[in-house]
Amino acid sequence: MVKVHTYSVDKSVLLEQHTVLVKRIAYHLLARLPASVIVDDLIQSGMIGLLEASNNFDNSKGASFETFAGIRIRGAMLDEIRRGDWVPRSVHKNSRMISEAIKNLEAEHGRDVSDVEVAEKLDITINEYHQILNEVSSGKILGIDDLGVSKDVIEVAHSHHQDEPYANIEHSFFKKSLAECISSLPEREALVLSLYYDEELNLREIGQVLDVSESRVSQIHSQAMHRLKARMQSWQS
Repeated sequence: MVKVHTYSVDKSVLLEQHTVLVKRIAYHLLARLPASVIVDDLIQSGMIGLLEASNNFDNSKGASFETFAGIRIRGAMLDEIRRGDWVPRSVHKNSRMISEAIKNLEAEHGRDVSDVEVAEKLDITINEYHQILNEVSSGKILGIDDLGVSKDVIEVAHSHHQDEPYANIEHSFFKKSLAECISSLPEREALVLSLYYDEELNLREIGQVLDVSESRVSQIHSQAMHRLKARMQSWQS
């Protein structure tokens, strides 16, 4: 009984100490999300992620608890947003349509294709195409798992399990393939992804760097992700 009580107290202290981490991740993530996302919802799901992290953490794996918890907290927030997907079916349909058009055009021409060419392929105006890109970008959070790698592979890599050699190898090959695809993107698209995912700037900040509007950054980001999705199709289940 004493051991159980001590463990409970320790876990309670652990959760209390890392509540600030949940809030920090929530507000950092909020700056990169649509205005319809409420920070309290992020914090609530993040606290569930923190609780799961406290239950599953194994300090023998070499990672610090804060690193392990941070991954679980952010993942729980993104999972909650995806579960509450408010995006109309038409937006999902348009997203698939764009990826398919880019894939077919690049296979036909053997090079990067422009937004004008994609719009022509879809038989819509360039303004209509840009509007679709904005709708997809504002209505959906795009990340690595949207490019087709299985969630199990990502979780194995994040949780530092050493008993899943095949999954670790698969994750390694996926990362290599993704890096090659990103490096092959048009320069501006690659730069936007680097600033967004590596430097963790939001769309407004990237717009200031590139001297373009936030809306234009959203379009470039969305097209880059669709181009990656088309080129990474072999990884999609």
